Amino acid sequence: MAASIMQRCLSPVKVASKRDRVLFLARRCLLSAAYTDARIWEQRRPDPQNLAELASQMDRCYDRKFPVSSLSVARFVDNITSREEIDQAEYYLYKFRHSPNCWYLRDWTVHGWVRQCLKYGGKDKAVHTLKNKVQYGIFPDDFTLNLLIDTFLKEKNYKEACSVVEEAMLQEAFDRPTTQILSLYALSKYLAAKPELSWQEQRSVGASLYLAGLGRQDPVGLSAQSMGCAMLGKIEMSRGIHAVFRQMPLMWTHGYLGRSLAAMEKVSAGAGDVKLSKDVLDVFEAVLQDLSSSTSSDTHEEGQGSESDTVGSTLTEEDEQERSKLPEYAKRFKELSSRLQTEGKVDPAGLEALASGLAEGQLKEAEGPDVAQYEQRVRDWEDERMQLIQREKESREKAEEERQARSLAKAVV
Repeated sequence: MAASIMQRCLSPVKVASKRDRVLFLARRCLLSAAYTDARIWEQRRPDPQNLAELASQMDRCYDRKFPVSSLSVARFVDNITSREEIDQAEYYLYKFRHSPNCWYLRDWTVHGWVRQCLKYGGKDKAVHTLKNKVQYGIFPDDFTLNLLIDTFLKEKNYKEACSVVEEAMLQEAFDRPTTQILSLYALSKYLAAKPELSWQEQRSVGASLYLAGLGRQDPVGLSAQSMGCAMLGKIEMSRGIHAVFRQMPLMWTHGYLGRSLAAMEKVSAGAGDVKLSKDVLDVFEAVLQDLSSSTSSDTHEEGQGSESDTVGSTLTEEDEQERSKLPEYAKRFKELSSRLQTEGKVDPAGLEALASGLAEGQLKEAEGPDVAQYEQRVRDWEDERMQLIQREKESREKAEEERQARSLAKAVV
């Protein structure tokens, strides 16, 4: 009786403790306050400007076909204080990108633009200019991309976080462990909701998984590589290799399903406790089923003389040769799946759980080198900015001296 009462009294405590731990893990999977702290950035020497006057000055230069300096654009971005001014800055970023000086947009201006967007409620503008980078010249560094991904993750907006990951993939900006971890975490969270994806979205997600996982040889990295290649392999088989690598930083050689299987074999042959997520086997099996059914459907339509299959007509001879390997891939997968299960190298946890564990265990340690490098980078940017300001001052003084000399010469005459 006493034991029963004691158990009932302690049960709520256990439940609360477990809930608190889950909430703590969810928070720890994201970047720390020290990483996202803007004080290092805001401690730069101020250069206050009247934005109305600065905008008028730039407009006059553009009207007269005069060049606008990168320093003018940087000053406009640095002095943003409202959401409305973010819209104005977007216009001048666009104008500068389409001017002769477009190559001189400074890295610190890109970083400052993203920070100002996050500070004044313009996340949508940050993503818009990032996705239209060619029109705006917005090519953020890895630290800036991390800030943007982290912002959407903390809002649980996994779709938007993955859209930033896609841009990191297109820039091949997965060198830093922090970017790899955040990207894999975002992708796993997004896929856990089982969204309906077009083949273009599948390609983006697959490429992001593959390239983000390529720099890691742990369970999350190898699982991401295998899953990403499986998704790309489905597109290769159904639409041809050109549909895979066009406008993507991917290899243009056939065999993405083979690369997925190679990652599985690496796990099987590897020593240690490296396991493959069960999600990888589920995805590969689903890909095989979809491809088998689509192949049967194509064969049936060809027998009826259907003219609706525009995809098949775009396949090259090499694509058809790759498609003929599908039974071989299915056989290898069956053998590998059985072997991995027998060896105990299939982790019952999904990719989402593995990525969350990776973030909770390694993200904090990975932040240190990033923050140290960022502090040095800000100092270097500040030195460069001061040099530009000094050069501008000297140019204006020289121009004023020449103007006075011309005026004096006219007066003498």
